[in-house]
Amino acid sequence: MIGIYIAAVLLGYLLGSIPFGLILTKIAGTEDLRSIGSGNIGATNVLRTGRKGLAAATLLLDALKGTAAVLIAASFGGAEAAMLAALGAFLGHLFPVWLKFKGGKGVAVYIGVLIGLFWPAAIVFCLLWLATAVTARYSSLSALVAAFITPIFLWWFGHPALASLFAVLTLLLFYMHRENIKRLQAGTESKIGEKK
Repeated sequence: MIGIYIAAVLLGYLLGSIPFGLILTKIAGTEDLRSIGSGNIGATNVLRTGRKGLAAATLLLDALKGTAAVLIAASFGGAEAAMLAALGAFLGHLFPVWLKFKGGKGVAVYIGVLIGLFWPAAIVFCLLWLATAVTARYSSLSALVAAFITPIFLWWFGHPALASLFAVLTLLLFYMHRENIKRLQAGTESKIGEKK
């Protein structure tokens, strides 16, 4: 089983490390995504290019690579392999070897692996994100609120192993948003749709 678990992590990492935001914007001929806005390769920064379609495609593909990693690993290694693949996919997106370990912040992949592991929690995450985004208009705050509640939701509904996994992913997500948190505290964080 050790070999299967290692394979699951590697599979997740390789899928997670595909930088769809960077690939799509390069194909579309926009400026280097890493030179605008936050310099991030995720959907929120793609939105700052003014290309809403590209941002939506980035969000969808980044989520689906997480879902794919989980489902493929589950097919050959069961639930434990699926969880390891989820961790691998998340780490791959955050720290892709192809981009000198400078990747995205993980929100879309977080949603994607949730879909693969326990889809009702993904719906809860998205509803929480949307509710916070509508009221506060901060993408980062929306993600932080939704991610904070997700492990609690999983634990409450009888999934302690998944709750533990997503507690780890949430801590990583908060770490990747550390600069956003500072800007939120200072009142200088960009709002959704702003080009900064």
